[in-house]
Amino acid sequence: MNSPEQPLPAFDEVLLCTPQTSAEQVGLFLRRCLIPCRGGEKIYTMLYADELSYDVSCRAEELFQHLQHYNSSYRLVILCNCERDNSYLPSAFSHYKVHMIPQRSQAEIQQYLQHHFRVAQPSDSAASVFKEHMCVGIVSSKRAGMGK
Repeated sequence: MNSPEQPLPAFDEVLLCTPQTSAEQVGLFLRRCLIPCRGGEKIYTMLYADELSYDVSCRAEELFQHLQHYNSSYRLVILCNCERDNSYLPSAFSHYKVHMIPQRSQAEIQQYLQHHFRVAQPSDSAASVFKEHMCVGIVSSKRAGMGK
């Protein structure tokens, strides 16, 4: 985010973890991150790693320990809910833990995201529905299940 021209992460750089995420999915992701190739300087991110099941977390740690010897310059960020930092994966990687404070203001982050999510020529797309022709939006309600 040092420049508005820096791209958002590509689909292969992010793994959104859920309790249903399989060991195979995590393994493929870690291989992309830890096995050197000509992919450039990508930053790989596991979101909600604390949601992984115990078995998947154990296998992920074992694979990480095995693969990290192939690449000493990997870039891996594991984001977890701070209230669940006693889960297996956050505990296993706790010696790498860094408490992060955003370096940019909320307004700067929003401006960066707006730059990347704005549709150039809004025609008959969903972007015409959202504010300022954004291709993404958040619809929320204080009343659950009210047809969002």
